[in-house]
Amino acid sequence: MSQPTYHYLTLGRLGRGEVLNLFLKDAGIDKKDSFYPWDETWPAASEKLIQQGLTRTGLLPALEYKGGIYNQHIPTLRFLARELNAYDGETNKEKYIVDSVADVYIDWRSQWVASLKGASAEYKDTVVPKYYKVIGQYYSESAGPYLLGDKVTYADFAVYQSIDNERRTGTLPAELPESLVKFQEAFEARPNIKDYIKENK
Repeated sequence: MSQPTYHYLTLGRLGRGEVLNLFLKDAGIDKKDSFYPWDETWPAASEKLIQQGLTRTGLLPALEYKGGIYNQHIPTLRFLARELNAYDGETNKEKYIVDSVADVYIDWRSQWVASLKGASAEYKDTVVPKYYKVIGQYYSESAGPYLLGDKVTYADFAVYQSIDNERRTGTLPAELPESLVKFQEAFEARPNIKDYIKENK
C-alpha cells in the first residue's frame, strides 16, 4: 500500500485541514505532506488541483488514501473512523451524539471563517458564547474528559481545533465551560498530540 498523501495550505495550525492532520497524528498514520502557499499563486494551484482530480471544489484538505481521494474534512474523519473501527460511537445513540457535535462545529466554523476579516461584536458576544455553551453542555453529559467519556472520537478533534483556532485569532472567551477545560487538558496530553503540539506551537 502506498503512503497516504495529505494536501493542505501553508496555514500552520489554523484551519480545517489541521483537524484532519491532528487525527492522522493521533492515529499514528504516517503520511507524506504536500503543502501549497496561501498567496497570489493559490487560485492557479487550486484550478490545477481540480484538473488533477484531487478536489472537486478547489478547496483543501485532500487526502490520498488507499487508492482513493477524500475531501471535506468532517466526512473524511467519519470515513477514517469507520475504516479504523475506532474514533466513533459504538451504539447508534453514541454515533448520533458524535455526529450532532460535528454538525454544531460545522455551523460554528462557517461563522469563524467569516470573522477572520474582522470579528464583529455579534460574533464575539453572541455566536462564540452560544457555541461554547452548547458544546460544553454536550461534554458535561458524560464523565469526560472526551465527548463520550474516556474514548476519543472524531468530533473531539474538531472541537479541539475550534478552541485552538479561536485562541490564535483572539476570539476565545476568557472562560470556557469546565467540561471543555477538562477536555482540552486531556486532549493535549495524548502522546502523539502532545509531541506534535510541542514541536508546532
